[in-house]
Order: sequence, then structure tokens, then C-alpha cells
Amino acid sequence: MFTRMSDIDRMFGAMDLLRKRMDRLFTDHDASWLYGPDLTRRSDTPRTNLLENGDNYEVQAEVPGISKEDLNIKIQGNYLEISGKRTVDNPDGYKAHRNEIAGNTFSRSFTLPDEVDANRVEATLKDGILYLTLPKSEAAKPKQITIH
Repeated sequence: MFTRMSDIDRMFGAMDLLRKRMDRLFTDHDASWLYGPDLTRRSDTPRTNLLENGDNYEVQAEVPGISKEDLNIKIQGNYLEISGKRTVDNPDGYKAHRNEIAGNTFSRSFTLPDEVDANRVEATLKDGILYLTLPKSEAAKPKQITIH
């Protein structure tokens, strides 16, 4: 009797494992092959690099086709939020035969390893890349302790 219950438990365990793996297949990976590049999760959010050079964090975010007026950057403590919108309009007098460039909005947020001095943050937009220089707050910088 225990053997049969054990076999049933193993069977349901294997089915549960298969279901979880199938769920991950459609949620964890870029599913552009299923829906096309416009409907994937990644297409709405800019790819971002976060670097550190001692006193500063450097953020590079891909935002092609988005003007600086359509970008918003918020910093509070060690929380960074970048949001924006891309608008794509056909010029007056033109008939569209193909529209692959989609307008969209996005919002990305990051928890940085340390707090940032929000008053000294610099932002530059060049060639579709947003560059942020985020100086660490004085409290977050390492201090040399003198031994007396």
C-alpha cells in the first residue's frame, strides 16, 4: 500500500516539476520568437549597465529615440528610478506601409548598493545612451581610521 502512494506522489511530483519548468520557459526567457520583438518584456525596458569607480556609480541606459524631455530620473537615498516615453508619429502627408518602431512608456527602478548624493548627480544623453554619474554620499564612502 505504501508503494502505491509513493508511486502516485512521485508521479504528481514529476508533473509539478514539469509544470514549473514550462512556466519558467515562457516567463524567464526572451519570448521574441513567440510574439515578435514588440511584445516581449525586454522591448519595453532599456538595457542598463551599472558600474562603480570608487566614489561614483555610473549608469548607462539604452534609450534610443527618446529625447531628454521625455526622460524622468528620480533619486532618493539609494533608490534610482528612470522612466520615459517614446512617441512615434507619422509625418503629415505620409501613408504608413510598415510601422515597426512602436511608441511605448517604460519605468525601471534600481536599488543601488549605497546612498547617492542627489545634489551632485549628472545626466547626459548622447547617441541614444543615457549616462548618469551618481556620486556616493559622504556617509557611504569608506573612511580611513587613524590609530592613536
